[in-house]
Parts: sequence; structure tokens; C-alpha cells
Amino acid sequence: MLLQHGSARFVLCLASRHLLRFLDCHGDHAMRSLTNRRKVFISFHRSDMAYKDRFVSMLQGHVVDGSVDTGDIVDSNLPLDEVRRRIRDDYIADANVTVVLIGPCTWQRKHVDWEISSSLRHTRTSSRCGLLGIRLPHHTDFRNENHDPHLLPPRLADNCGGPDPYAQIHRWSGSSNQINSLCRWIDQALERSRRGNPVNNRRQFGENRRGDCRSGWRD
Repeated sequence: MLLQHGSARFVLCLASRHLLRFLDCHGDHAMRSLTNRRKVFISFHRSDMAYKDRFVSMLQGHVVDGSVDTGDIVDSNLPLDEVRRRIRDDYIADANVTVVLIGPCTWQRKHVDWEISSSLRHTRTSSRCGLLGIRLPHHTDFRNENHDPHLLPPRLADNCGGPDPYAQIHRWSGSSNQINSLCRWIDQALERSRRGNPVNNRRQFGENRRGDCRSGWRD
């Protein structure tokens, strides 16, 4: 979708922003912890669409896909702040948790930064979301036990430090056996959001970042 603000033009590929409602997950832990339905917003680089599709497939029958489609937000005079507000209030508003699928270049994407920032805001109409990241198999340090924060989206990395971080990073397995783990991670992210405060004071991206994805970001 194309938005225009003055002479600047902003392309929002919102078709890749998915709001998922977790219904009932198999497994004893999932059934206990997700008695109350969880809604999950997934943020990801569109080049990782196959992993988003796999994520949904793994949870087939347990989720309702309420995608934000291209053309849902159209206003030639819409300020950028208003675009971000609408992302939060119209599409992330009902979410409990935001899941970031992390590929090698996800850290560069302005839309991912905006979505994380919007997810962490507490507004008049919606509470902030829990937050977690999942490193995908082609991520640069997927095989490393510990993650390099400079290879994560910066705003996500800001929330992963300290003894009791607001967000946690996990690794993708793609196995159907991971369904219970996904449910547990989501439930834990929601619990963390109730007892802690996120870090959301970083300046938002104006444009996508450039450079070698494998080198990561530097402030």
C-alpha cells in the first residue's frame, strides 16, 4: 500500500502483518496455560513468508488468521504517526503477545521496528503486548546458544537484557512437536508483560537500514 505525506512516500507492505488468535493448543501445559485465549501478532520480513506460513500450518486449527491486507489503510494525506497509531489501535489492539520471526535481515526493516514499538505502547484503547523473538534456521547465529543482540531488531534487543528481561529469544525447530513450546513461550511472554516494563525509548526507524545483514546494526 502506498501512503503519501508531503513529498515523502511510504510503502507499507502490511500484507505481511498477521494477527493470530490462539484457540486451543494440544498438550497438558498448553491446555492449562491457554485456558484464556491468546491473540498473537506476528512481525516478520516478507522474505521469510514461508516461515510465517509454516508457523500457521503448525498451529492449523488452533489459530484464526486476521491478516492486515494491502489496501486496508489508504489515505494520501495520512501522517506517518497516524499510520503507526492505526497499526497499534486497529490491528495490534487485541493482541496479547507479539512474536517476531527473525531472519538474517529482519533487523533492517522499518516496519518490523514500527510494529515492535507499537506493540510495546500502552494506549487508551489497548494494553501493551508481551514480546518474544524466534530465530529462524537461516539466521546468522542460529546454531549459537547465545544470540548476538546486533543481529536482532534493535528494539527487540533492547528488551532482552538483564536478569529479568521483558522479551526472550528462542530458536525455531519447525517440528510439529514445537507446538507445545510455542504455546509455553507465548504464555511466558504474557506473564512477563504483566510484571515488567518494556524499553521503548529508541528513535523509530525512518527508513529501512542498509548494509550487510550478517554484520548487524551499530548505533
